Amino acid sequence: MYNNQVFIADNIKEVIPEFLMLLKGVIDCPDLPLNVSRSALQNDGFVKKISEYISKKVADRLSGMCKTERESYEKYWDDINPFIKFGCLKDEKFAEKMNDYIIFKNLEGKYITLPDALEENKERHENTIFYVTDEKEQSQYIKMFQKEGIDAVVLKHNIDAPFITHLEQKNKGVKFLRIDADVTESFKESSGEDEKETIEAKKDALTELFRSVLQNDKLDVKAEKLKDASVASMMTLSEESRRMQEMMKMYGMYDMGMAPVNETLVLNLNHPLVQYVLDHKDGASTPMFCEQLYDLAALAHGTLSPDRMAALIQRTNSIMMELAK
Repeated sequence: MYNNQVFIADNIKEVIPEFLMLLKGVIDCPDLPLNVSRSALQNDGFVKKISEYISKKVADRLSGMCKTERESYEKYWDDINPFIKFGCLKDEKFAEKMNDYIIFKNLEGKYITLPDALEENKERHENTIFYVTDEKEQSQYIKMFQKEGIDAVVLKHNIDAPFITHLEQKNKGVKFLRIDADVTESFKESSGEDEKETIEAKKDALTELFRSVLQNDKLDVKAEKLKDASVASMMTLSEESRRMQEMMKMYGMYDMGMAPVNETLVLNLNHPLVQYVLDHKDGASTPMFCEQLYDLAALAHGTLSPDRMAALIQRTNSIMMELAK
């Protein structure tokens, strides 16, 4: 910072907003005293105006770049978006100016705005934005979405969790759901009333069987007739439960046994393995199939414990040894 080209200080946190500390530049301000202390800067109303002006100029530059230099804006977006989102959380005026210029990368690598994303899902999932946090870990769910022509946006930064909550609060009715939060109607075969009763009976039988085999009386099980017959089992976790777990992790409470476990095992009634388990509830191989279906679903969901991972590897090796005989 300079006063009429006379150097005053550098790296002045009180002048530059916290979320813009990556900026580099020079400010020449004749209204500040040459001998200025940190405490004076913290309580100086004029310094606050400078800070607000810098935020405004940055927002104006970014919005203008988005309008006239969209390709360049998209090129830099992946690097700068955590700072912009942090700024939106910290500065309401900055958030208002940037509201229409926040962009999201979708599954095809294309950048879209929030209104664009809402418009794409309007017919089948109104006011809902599906998102991905780990493209490798959630690949099974991504493939299901792509088969049904349903888009999702990629949100992989830590700042994205509080940011989507901020967007939900600012945009009434809009809801962000991770793609593994639930199995939506788009992935299920349509069923009549009689068939629904049959599915419910099968679900009760599967719940009793899997709870017994896994020795987990609280295991939540769903039985669905999924369009994708290649998926035998999958794990879902409600958006509310997942956000609660993330919050507990943030505050160091997750390892204290306080995190709720609300995972749901979804079994596809259209898959031969699930049908085999139903038809052979007392079969010698049925417990092994139940363990395998559960572990593979948890593995695809990224929630398989180390002990269960070791058991899965050993069980898989045993299965291959039997086939090799």
